[in-house]
Amino acid sequence: MGRMGRVSTAELGRYLLTGQINRQGCLRTRLPQISANAAFRQKHQTRTFATQADTSSSSSVPPNATAVPVVPFRKQQKDQAKALKASGKKKKKNADNQTVPGWELTVGIEIHAQLNTARKLFSPAAASFNDTPNSHVALFDVAMPGSQPLFQPATLIPAVRAALALNCAIQPVSRFDRKHYFHWDQPAGYQITQYYHPFARDGHITLLARDGIPPEDGDCVEIGIKQVQMEQDTAKTTAQPGEVQWIDFNRVGMPLIEIITQPQIHHPATAAAFVRKVQMLLGSVDACVSGMEAGGLRADVNVSVRRTEDAATGQLGTRTEIKNLSSFKAVEDAVIAERDRQIAVLEAGGVVEGETRGWSLGGTETRRLRGKEGEVDYRYMPDPDLGPVVIGEDLVGHLASSMGMLPDAEIDELAEKYGLSSKDALSLMMLDDGARIQYFYNVLDALEERLEISADAGSDQRHALLAANWCLHELGKLTELASDLGMTPEGECHVPSSDLAAILCHLHRRDITARVAKDLLWGVFRGEIAAGDVTQTVESGNLWFKELSEQEYAGLADEVVTGETKVLGDFLRFKQGKAKAYPQGKLMFLVGKMMRAGAEERMDPASAERVLRARIEEVHLPALESNE
Repeated sequence: MGRMGRVSTAELGRYLLTGQINRQGCLRTRLPQISANAAFRQKHQTRTFATQADTSSSSSVPPNATAVPVVPFRKQQKDQAKALKASGKKKKKNADNQTVPGWELTVGIEIHAQLNTARKLFSPAAASFNDTPNSHVALFDVAMPGSQPLFQPATLIPAVRAALALNCAIQPVSRFDRKHYFHWDQPAGYQITQYYHPFARDGHITLLARDGIPPEDGDCVEIGIKQVQMEQDTAKTTAQPGEVQWIDFNRVGMPLIEIITQPQIHHPATAAAFVRKVQMLLGSVDACVSGMEAGGLRADVNVSVRRTEDAATGQLGTRTEIKNLSSFKAVEDAVIAERDRQIAVLEAGGVVEGETRGWSLGGTETRRLRGKEGEVDYRYMPDPDLGPVVIGEDLVGHLASSMGMLPDAEIDELAEKYGLSSKDALSLMMLDDGARIQYFYNVLDALEERLEISADAGSDQRHALLAANWCLHELGKLTELASDLGMTPEGECHVPSSDLAAILCHLHRRDITARVAKDLLWGVFRGEIAAGDVTQTVESGNLWFKELSEQEYAGLADEVVTGETKVLGDFLRFKQGKAKAYPQGKLMFLVGKMMRAGAEERMDPASAERVLRARIEEVHLPALESNE
């Protein structure tokens, strides 16, 4: 039984707004295959690592596209650690820095997420800012005199799906307002948003222990969402030498949603867990194009502190806002730094000022940017050029029924049905903007078909755990050695799911060794094995696993034990009750010697361990006892 991927917002929008239906049916067209070389390398041949130049990609990039470098999150963390070490300051571990005795922290979060749409919010220009700068700009985007905003109804599809995923109540009527401020990234001198009448209100998210909340929050904590509003993005500013700023108006007018929480977060790790959970939820319903790592989601945090004894008054401390945090770790680090700064100011007898502050990756302190603007400063007013947005109950109902399984339910199913750990399930769902989990399902479907296993059969989960491990870890190793996987939203990549399933089928049946399986995976990834030729490659290369006999295993076991009197003494002491724990480490040491001494391509580590353990207990220990 196949598992259907979630319906994309683009396809839903065409169906709901214009009546267009996808005519391709339920059969997916195969991705263009990477060209195959003449033959697959022999299993012991040295690998040649791929470079960006010699690894083909399945993604289509316009010839005039400007590449936008994405710094991997792991590298950001390393750079941050180096900068901290260079500053000479010691940093307390975040896990031990969630509370300060005598003080209470309160955090509210505003998340700006870019919606997955083809057009901008108020103009027909394409919603893409990774192309040539200023190539997707309509007259209204740059506030040309006489131009008028034209609301694009298709932007409602991902916006409503996002709000439903956040358990919000969709408002039948919402309106747009103008938020005035003057900056070069906002040509009109105002931003169009939904300050007074947002399209969604009164939501909540439940954070569980597996989401990364600290022990101080218990098993779970519920964070209220005040409102979700639609608004337009600003232009992209790139600083140049000599106080020069380059402006790219491709991004101006991009459709965003702003998610505003209630001030109900009291620990830094909870703030980071909330942003992470929101990103996962938005990705699971195809509402947003990318996460924090790629710039598609940004977080502003409002931080205030008060003494514990002041909590009874209900009055919060003066809040400051930290703008544009671009990673989950930055959220937690910035909250800790600002909390500690405010406490130090108050303990010194000072006053915390309401202001906007910034945070630099690798820093240890927030920095002042400007005074905090208020409602009066922005001069909010209803936009006279835009009418109300009316959202029908039929649209909301259809979108609610088409969202599919949300992350918490999917994690529970992955754990209960397939035996995955919560950590691995979360990783699969977060990677590749949610495409990795769809790839896992594709591989699992193909693997169960090859093994002739029903999707609902029995409790044997070994094949599913095998598929999850390879989709998560072995595929991840490929990207460390070469380029990206080329993962698509449909769950396909440079390693077709059917080919990985073929490899895992042979591995599960013990037709091949794990080493051969990894070489096959590398060959498929590099295009050295053509699509669908995995079994043929094993056959032509004589790579089938011809396991040693019991007698051959026993001979190797006796060989590696010879001369290991001291190691055997540890086993004897356990047998005689003089040691509490079985010397498993020593056993694995001897297994390693067996694997090196024999033909590794014909040996199974589990079989080697089983035979070795039996020979020690039945032959070598009695001989050692008799010599004593």
